[in-house]
Amino acid sequence: MHTVFSRVNNISALLSSCVMGLLAAIAVSSMALQLFEAPLEGGSVVVNNVKVTHGKGRQYKYEHARVDFEIDADLSPLFNWNTKQLFLYLDAEYTNAKGVKNAVVIWDRIVRRKADAKIHVAGNRVQKYQFKDKHTFRDAEAVYTLRYNLMPHVGALVYGVAAATNASVPFPALNAANAKV
Repeated sequence: MHTVFSRVNNISALLSSCVMGLLAAIAVSSMALQLFEAPLEGGSVVVNNVKVTHGKGRQYKYEHARVDFEIDADLSPLFNWNTKQLFLYLDAEYTNAKGVKNAVVIWDRIVRRKADAKIHVAGNRVQKYQFKDKHTFRDAEAVYTLRYNLMPHVGALVYGVAAATNASVPFPALNAANAKV
């Protein structure tokens, strides 16, 4: 009547249903906790210097921007019992001469522990990725924003802003002194 296989199947179905219910409760409580948390404060992004040079690719010429920046942010309030890691990235949003709005990631970091959540990045070699435009940076201004992606153990990903520049930073005019072909 009731074989061993049917009993094992019933027990495993009950256990998997209980585990799924527990994971759903954890996800809902984690989302409710994030709704009542205060937003991050005190982070800053300062752009010290922007240099624009010519570059030459295989198929087209482009302009390359070199950005020297400083980041100070305390992200430790984002760490709780359900935080697995944070993915931080600095993006530059600008509208080029053709009227196309662009968002380019120029730096990123993964933070896995609360002890590493106080971020201080400075220096003239901190830009990680190339920042180039096929057309031109002329008459463009960029807004630099430090964003985060909180990855929980259980639940939905959470996106947010940790810091931003107070004003848009213009790209300098490209002249013969800093042009290279």
